[in-house]
Amino acid sequence: MSRNRTGSPRNRALGAELREIRERAGVTVRELAHRIGGHHSKYTRNEQAARSPSPEEVASIMTALGTSEAERDRLVEMAREHDGGGNWLKSGSAGSLGINHELTDLMEFERTATSITDVSPILIPGLLQTSDYARAIMGGMPSHEVDARVAMRIGRRDVLMRRNRSPEFHAFIEESALWKKLGGDDVMAEQLRHVMTMSEQPNVTVQVVPADLTSWNAALSGSFIYFEFPKAGPIVHVEHVSSSAFLAEAEDISAYRLAVDSVSRVAMTVEQSSKVIARRITELEGAP
Repeated sequence: MSRNRTGSPRNRALGAELREIRERAGVTVRELAHRIGGHHSKYTRNEQAARSPSPEEVASIMTALGTSEAERDRLVEMAREHDGGGNWLKSGSAGSLGINHELTDLMEFERTATSITDVSPILIPGLLQTSDYARAIMGGMPSHEVDARVAMRIGRRDVLMRRNRSPEFHAFIEESALWKKLGGDDVMAEQLRHVMTMSEQPNVTVQVVPADLTSWNAALSGSFIYFEFPKAGPIVHVEHVSSSAFLAEAEDISAYRLAVDSVSRVAMTVEQSSKVIARRITELEGAP
């Protein structure tokens, strides 16, 4: 019997991972139902987060798909955790074993969102990053882990280029992020040219937050991503050094909605932002 936590960040992420693992195994929903029993629609509803499978059911699915013991235990534990509300803290997601499922969760929200607002006071937002820039900010990681993360990050950009149902993407970039030279002058210039190119897409808006403001705004509290969906409540993603959080409680969503408004009020216009980025590109290209 399903439990009442459908639509929560954890359950939606669980559904996305169940689908990704099944597809990776080359098994259809009907074939999965044949192996385990029950109607195939139940497994479809699991993957769509329309129902919440029990830990025992998840264990059966993992066994039927021939997953590793570690992967089975992780998803069983994910199903076992009591939701206790809409918020979900994922601890230890920065390790090498967490690369795929960490990004699978984030990619599911990017894939299904109608609107994504990324407030980024330190770096260029992930969905706008080039491969060289992404590689530069991952400097301290083992090379095999960097390669995997860069490949998945670049793959995530495709969500903004879909012909149908591409989300509206609004990036607020703090001006100081433009002045960093991560990867060197050439890498940074290429990165900013890419931001300019992406900003020409009809569903992409880029605004720069001035660095010389004398009053507080919410971007000073740190980066976050605000997702809106057609048939579910908003979700906020906050990432830390060794953990990440998906927030969906009404009071948190309200606070971050006000935070977006706070940043929007102090940001440069689109036209002003474009000029600032273009000027920075010229400076980088002319650097000795």
